[in-house]
Amino acid sequence: VNSVPSFAFAQNKPLFESINMFIPAAPGGGWDSTGRAIEMAAKDAGLVGSFQFENFGGAGGMVGLPRFVNQRKGQANALMVGGSVMVGAAITNKSPVTMSDVTPIACLTEEAGILVVPTDGKIKTWKEFEEAIKANPKAVSVAGGSAGGTDHQLLGLIIKALGKNPRDAAYVAFAGGGPANAAILGGQVVAGISGYSEVAEQIKAGKMRALAVSGNKRIPGVDIPTLKELGLNVTAANWRGVFGAPGINASQKAALVEFVSKMHNTKGWSETLDKRKWTDAFLAGTAFDAQLKKYITETEAVLKEIGLA
Repeated sequence: VNSVPSFAFAQNKPLFESINMFIPAAPGGGWDSTGRAIEMAAKDAGLVGSFQFENFGGAGGMVGLPRFVNQRKGQANALMVGGSVMVGAAITNKSPVTMSDVTPIACLTEEAGILVVPTDGKIKTWKEFEEAIKANPKAVSVAGGSAGGTDHQLLGLIIKALGKNPRDAAYVAFAGGGPANAAILGGQVVAGISGYSEVAEQIKAGKMRALAVSGNKRIPGVDIPTLKELGLNVTAANWRGVFGAPGINASQKAALVEFVSKMHNTKGWSETLDKRKWTDAFLAGTAFDAQLKKYITETEAVLKEIGLA
């Protein structure tokens, strides 16, 4: 006999029976791990019954974004993980579908970029990297995420700060952290730019060497200097957040904002932030709407400067 009173279930009713989580990138990268972390925290806290995932990668989210926009229109339980990379990619690719075609729900995390070299590569130190760029940026191949994304912008800003033309960047774009790592470790490129969490294992294992981070301050507990400490007035961070489908109404949007806000307050989520060294950059609802507009304007300016817009 089931002796649990029925009101116990009523109180703990999940906010959503199911969430359709759309990841406009290949499995294994930053967006994918953000989506999986949301699932874990939300399920543990009983906020949702089940999750369905769809991964659809390419071109900094620009292959997946139109698919999400067209197939999920008006779906109240659809979420897409995205972030700063998509803003840049939309501008660079002159995409007809952009971030303004989805419903902003919340910004979740921010992650500084990190410049790494393979341990057995020809460049070992920041000084050597700096000298190589000053000699000829075109000879210094650097792997990273999609063209026009945060990694690409960061390389352009570094080259500009070192007195060279950002348009001469030898940037090699990959569809995610996994393939970029393989190219760095395989010595196909001189260096790489990524989020710390995507290369932390390789650094710990001694396969990669970190030269600099792009945040305003160092990553807590990680002994790598900022670009500012190295004398460059350059900072950049890769933010990630979640977006609802186009065509949902105000109360459907509010329900998603409430769901993500509650997920953000779980113990599971704060443990994930700590473990992955993601900075909590939570911003939801109208505050995030405004921040996104500002970010798009600023990104356009940077991309024009480095010759990508």
